[in-house]
Amino acid sequence: MAKEPKNRSNKPSDRKSSKKEPAPQLDQGSEESKFRPRLRDMYEQQVIPALMKEFGYKNVMQVPRLERVVLNVGMGEAIQNVKLLESAVTELGMITGQKPVVTRAKKAIAGFKLRQGLPIGAKVTLRSRRMYEFFDRLVTLALPRIRDFRGVSPKAFDGRGNYTLGLKEQLIFPEIKYDEVASIHGMDITVVTTARTNDEGKALLKHLGMPFRA
Repeated sequence: MAKEPKNRSNKPSDRKSSKKEPAPQLDQGSEESKFRPRLRDMYEQQVIPALMKEFGYKNVMQVPRLERVVLNVGMGEAIQNVKLLESAVTELGMITGQKPVVTRAKKAIAGFKLRQGLPIGAKVTLRSRRMYEFFDRLVTLALPRIRDFRGVSPKAFDGRGNYTLGLKEQLIFPEIKYDEVASIHGMDITVVTTARTNDEGKALLKHLGMPFRA
């Protein structure tokens, strides 16, 4: 009598699937995923050819590009008034369109009544679409609103093509309404690039519209 073939297990763990999971995409399925920033098109169509000619790059992959933009707000006053930090977090979210991360003290400082782990600021890291869209608004709308603005310092590079800009107040952003501000505070904006030198980083930002002082 012939033996019946053994039944194969139908459990997922007993068989391999040939299907691969799709790679996660930023804001997939939302209206934002359909949005293509103007500055990204400008980079691909104008900035890349200009930088290749200026620095003699042989390959497009050698051309520096924006990697991320980091906004950091320090609120020392939050030690005495937590509501000031809550307001700063809300404003940073309005400016960037992304939920900020609350930063906390890494160590205690008795002289400032600062305890380890105490919330003292907020930070947002922008990439991809939001990075290009924010940088575009920064150089075309926000910076020109600074009183007696004559350009930003060309000396704030870190030696590896990354640039840090310090702002004295958040009111230069159109999203912030003066009557609803709990306190005026500054912020640091760091533009991280793939450039290898300051000259390459400066050229990239200049072509993207960063108004450096002469």
